[in-house]
Amino acid sequence: MTDLRHAKMSRAQFFRMMGGLAAAAAAAGCSTKPQTGGTTGASGAAALDLKFVGVADQKAPMDELLAVYRQAKAGVSITASYAPTDQVQTSLRTQLGAGNAPDLHVVYPGSGSAMSMTQIAGAGLLADLSAQAWTNSIPTGFKPALQVDGKTLMYSAGSTVIGAIYNKKVFQEAGIDAPPTTWTEFLGLCEKLKKAGKVPIALGAQTPWVTQLITYALVPSTVYAKDPTFDDKQAAGQASFARSGWRDAMEMYLELQKRGYFNDKPNGTTFEQQTSMVATGKAAMAIQVSAVLPSFRDAATSPDDLSMFPLPGADDAASVWIPAGVVVGLGANAKGRNAEEAKAFIDFLGRQENINRWAQAIAAIPLTQDASSTVDPAVESFLPLTKDRAVPFMDQRWPNAEVQPTHFAVVQDLLAGKSKVDEALKKMDEAYAK
Repeated sequence: MTDLRHAKMSRAQFFRMMGGLAAAAAAAGCSTKPQTGGTTGASGAAALDLKFVGVADQKAPMDELLAVYRQAKAGVSITASYAPTDQVQTSLRTQLGAGNAPDLHVVYPGSGSAMSMTQIAGAGLLADLSAQAWTNSIPTGFKPALQVDGKTLMYSAGSTVIGAIYNKKVFQEAGIDAPPTTWTEFLGLCEKLKKAGKVPIALGAQTPWVTQLITYALVPSTVYAKDPTFDDKQAAGQASFARSGWRDAMEMYLELQKRGYFNDKPNGTTFEQQTSMVATGKAAMAIQVSAVLPSFRDAATSPDDLSMFPLPGADDAASVWIPAGVVVGLGANAKGRNAEEAKAFIDFLGRQENINRWAQAIAAIPLTQDASSTVDPAVESFLPLTKDRAVPFMDQRWPNAEVQPTHFAVVQDLLAGKSKVDEALKKMDEAYAK
């Protein structure tokens, strides 16, 4: 099994080789609330019914594409259901190992979670997609996240970024004319919002995956802007969380809390509540992955009030870097009874028009682009940084599935005042070494 911690490619090389296309995701394991989908079929009577289990981030594009597939492939239906990230990381992974998993299922890029491509591929549970035409156009920089030993084992529609989703109307009412470009400006903006009676930053840390996003938004500036080879050094035992700019990022995270810029009791606030606070104008912004922009817009009276900007993690605007990663995707169960039909559906998703559809539904940058490809206006401010000041989501090169949940837990403890930064980083280093 190929392990991404042994990859020779630095983060700077990762993005240069992509030719400016941002690699982004969900999160690093990001999902939204659990939902269920329906069944598509031909004339209400399909000869074959495939099962798909995903996370809620995938519902909007899957609903659209399943409807198109119903027209394209008579005789095949697909029943889709959606679950929280923590559930798919446990129950779905167990089903895969037991041989009773669905035909199609969510897969996370890289190697940092139990349902990540590298972890599942190591157990021989992902069907090889390499013969499909779309795999020939995968940008070089994406390949470590989608392939093992040259074989493409998961599909992703493109890339997503992490930054501040903000309510433009709230900014205007507080007299804020433009997003900040430095950390000091960001703190000043938060103070101005607080004095205007608004919650500057909605934080739904009761939902575990939300805990990671502020750290992820800051670490590109505090770590990788200073040392783009940090991942390679950490894999070689020459660097650690505790002896790096991860400490600065954690302290900046807590500074926001100490200044009163979060909502009350963030550990008791869910993602859905966070979304509602920003969408309704109770809070000004949330640090989030762009893939959830549709959820924020759906909750807003005026969807056009919502946009995004990069969270500046440095006091020199030229030193501000951004997090970007491959979008959460899907794979075919290699040991499923319907593996060939499952692969055929992924081949359908790999058509350029369907890559465009998926990317547009979640405000992502398409994996490959043609004249009909579009980029959501909300993420356009990130594009100048994607050429040489962007790094993949941190977990996409972590060596095991232990670091990410440890990160979730230590952030919750920090917010609750149950831990100090030294202890938090020590636990993350211990998890990395397992």
